[in-house]
Amino acid sequence: MKILRLTVLLGVCLGLLVSGAAPAAAASAVLPVPGPVARGFDPPDRPWLSGHRGVDLRNPAGTPVRAALAGRVTFAAELAGRGVVVVSHGALRTTYEPVTARVSVGTMVGTGEVIGTLQAGHPCTGGDCLHWGLRRGEQYLNPLWLLDPGPIRLLPSSTFDEVSGPEPTWAELTPAGGPAGRPYGASPW
Repeated sequence: MKILRLTVLLGVCLGLLVSGAAPAAAASAVLPVPGPVARGFDPPDRPWLSGHRGVDLRNPAGTPVRAALAGRVTFAAELAGRGVVVVSHGALRTTYEPVTARVSVGTMVGTGEVIGTLQAGHPCTGGDCLHWGLRRGEQYLNPLWLLDPGPIRLLPSSTFDEVSGPEPTWAELTPAGGPAGRPYGASPW
C-alpha cells in the first residue's frame, strides 16, 4: 500500500511538471496587490454559463495595482462604468478591474510596475477588491497559476505511516485548481 501511495504521489508531481502547470514565466509573476484572495477562480461548466472568471484580491480603494508580468498595455479605459487595464504577455493577457489607470495603450510595463490604483466599487467580503483575470485567447484561466508555487518536495514513504484516516482519493492528491480542475480539461500552457 505504501508503494502504491508513493507511486500515485510521484505520478501527480511528475504530471504537473510534464503538463507545464508552472511555466518558466510563472517564476517571475507577482501578485498585483498584496491582499488576500477573497473569492477564488470558479469557471463555469460551459462558456456561456455564470461563474467567476478570475480571482478577487481584497484591498482598500487607493491601493497601487501592479502588473503581474511584463507586457504591453492593450486596454486602459472605462468599461461599463469601471476602470479596466489589460496587459498582453504574448499568448496570455491579464486583466485588472476596477482600476484608475496610470498607463495608456501601447505602454510597455515591467513585472511589478504600478499600472494604476484600485477604485472602490468591486465589493467583496470585508471591503473592496481587485478582480484579477487571466486569458489565453477566449479561454479564462486561473491567474494564481502564474505565481511560483515554490519547490516541489517529495516526502519519504515513512511519512505515510504517520497519516491517519482513509486512503486519499485522486481528487485529494490533485492540487486545487490543478490539472483535474482546469476548465474544459485543457492545460493552460
